[in-house]
Amino acid sequence: HFHCFVFCVAAMSHMLQPTILLLKDGTDTSQGKPQLISNINACCAIVDTIRTTLGPRGMDKLVYAPGTSNVTISNDGATIMRLLEIVHPAAKTLVDIARSQDEEVGDGTTSVVVLAGELLKQSKQFVEDSVHPTVIIRGLRTACELAKAKINELSVKLDKEDQGALRAMLEKCAGTALNSKLIGSHKKFFAPMVVDAVMHLDDDQDLSLIGIKKVPGGSMEDSILVEGVALKKLFSYAGFEQQPKKFENPKIALLNIELELRAEKDNAEIRVEGHDEYKRMVDAEWTIIFNKLDEIVNSGVQIVLSRKAIGDLATQYFADRGIFCGGRVPDEDMRRLAKATGATVQTTSSNMTPDVLGTCAVFEERQIGKERYNIFSGCTEAKTATMILRGGGEQFIAEMDRSVHDAIMVVRRARRHTDVVAGGGALEMEISKYLREYSRTIHGKQQLIINAFAKALEVIPHQISENSGLDATTILNKLRQKHNQGGKWFGVDIMNDDICDTFESFVWEPSQVKLNAFTAATEAACLILSVDETVKNPGASNEMPGAPGGGMGRGMQR
Repeated sequence: HFHCFVFCVAAMSHMLQPTILLLKDGTDTSQGKPQLISNINACCAIVDTIRTTLGPRGMDKLVYAPGTSNVTISNDGATIMRLLEIVHPAAKTLVDIARSQDEEVGDGTTSVVVLAGELLKQSKQFVEDSVHPTVIIRGLRTACELAKAKINELSVKLDKEDQGALRAMLEKCAGTALNSKLIGSHKKFFAPMVVDAVMHLDDDQDLSLIGIKKVPGGSMEDSILVEGVALKKLFSYAGFEQQPKKFENPKIALLNIELELRAEKDNAEIRVEGHDEYKRMVDAEWTIIFNKLDEIVNSGVQIVLSRKAIGDLATQYFADRGIFCGGRVPDEDMRRLAKATGATVQTTSSNMTPDVLGTCAVFEERQIGKERYNIFSGCTEAKTATMILRGGGEQFIAEMDRSVHDAIMVVRRARRHTDVVAGGGALEMEISKYLREYSRTIHGKQQLIINAFAKALEVIPHQISENSGLDATTILNKLRQKHNQGGKWFGVDIMNDDICDTFESFVWEPSQVKLNAFTAATEAACLILSVDETVKNPGASNEMPGAPGGGMGRGMQR
């Protein structure tokens, strides 16, 4: 009996041991295989949202916030991902890869998300079959390295020195980037325009030097490219209309000074003895501003632009002498003007020597839509360009802007790296075939995982044909057959509902777009697979359990 009693006491004392509280009360932890599968499912749900925007026949998405007038209609993967307010922590990774693809190469944002989602979907089977995530990650990374090496081997290198071939290649790359956009039907009009804009840039290719102005109204074909700078009509006073509105080969001065009489601060106080003193003081103020204006006029300039205001007195003074002026020029426009005209921004009106003045072939004020624009065109020094986009509605022009931006990014990247590959799912099919063949030469689980990577790549041509309303299974079977027979550039031909050699059809993409997409998609998939536990911390409002301040205070002591 005694032994039995001791055992019972020991068991009870074991049960009464306090549980160890490591995490704050209300912390939600979930771990293990169910957690990993839940993360994969969340990512796949997001991919399904933007899957239908892929390819030339992709649909657009309309995103809006109730109660506001912000409506966005877009086909751009990165824009849609940014606008969807995703709260799932693991799925946010997909938003990041879309953004990184957009910033790095501009195009392929939808592809990268769809590819990452498909890699996760293929990996899900292995996770359910209890393959350890690190094995899967290792396999995916190996497959990605092999794929990148194969892309570099397959890519067609063009001669940088041959300007004609380079330009034709850039136009084709711009056309491919515009294909899947809203303005795809006008790519023959926009592709050369985008290439012209990028060719104006220096070797450092600073994108802020390509200005894009949006003017509602007119048709898309009314869009123009100004080889120089176009500014919306600047802030002006009376006398502005008397100024000439067109010059040929004018001298241009860029200033950062105010040309107006300023009222003194309200609380400023000057004691003056006698009327003469006061008159001298007022005259001095007028003399200073007239001296400034005379110095500017004597330098022989015909156009004066300033970052700060140019007052009514100065406006009238310039108008009487046949000089055009404009104040409050925005900072970025001022930078582009300096680059285009070769002028240097001055902070004083003295010492206006010819070498600090700029010039352009033609300056004119032109009415575009309901806005007036000051256009500096034919700049000899031009390292900058401005595109003025026209179109029906606000949302339409905003989407045009995003489409043109993507094309500009692609052309800029292709100008530096002239290697191109074929689009339309051709490259993915070729690499899929290569990885399948490679996987048969190795043993173990890696064989399955590399094969799964190969299978995941087929999602791109599959989705392109599905979005075009074609029978994806038939198209994929035809593509597999062609690629096995050595037709390495065969992809989906949406024009004739069949397959074709997309390299011959000039569906070209810079290999950089693909390399970046493969890397980003693999990294995202590996990141999500490497998370096996999610800890959700409660809000700061929850007090720590057992924290001081709760319960009985000192006053309760007896």
